[in-house]
Amino acid sequence: MAAFSEAAAGPGEIPWHLDLERLEEDWRLQLLAPVEGPPAISPAGARLLARRLRDAAGANQAALLARAATDRRCPFDLHRLLPIPESLLRRGPDDVEARAWLWQRWGTLRALRQVRALPSEDRRLTRSGRVELEFFSADWSPWQALRRLRRAWPDLIFDLRPIYDDASS
Repeated sequence: MAAFSEAAAGPGEIPWHLDLERLEEDWRLQLLAPVEGPPAISPAGARLLARRLRDAAGANQAALLARAATDRRCPFDLHRLLPIPESLLRRGPDDVEARAWLWQRWGTLRALRQVRALPSEDRRLTRSGRVELEFFSADWSPWQALRRLRRAWPDLIFDLRPIYDDASS
């Protein structure tokens, strides 16, 4: 369990290479041509806001890349366990091939969110280790990742129990 826990800990984010120029242009165009109604911002304002969003996205990306090697806050980082190839990271999160790889290898298209280890009972008498994790998955459970992890870590038992929270009730 200790070896798996060490291997699984990471930043919990995918270090995509972002095309900041394209993102800036997309944001500017979205500000100038909203889906409904007239633009609520001038062309100069849209250009300025899009540039600031680009700068913020670039700073966030730089911070992620700087801490990627040492950040261990996420106890179940799929990218740490089943890394996305660099060639796909360069393509970005919206690329068809990158999304197909994620779906096939992880069973989900995004990194898990709000991953945390739950307090566990003392199991010293059973001579077995146990780690219980809780996380949110945006589109589907990481069933494909668990299938692969079961093969890579055959001495461990992976038990996934989805909870479908109905926020309307």
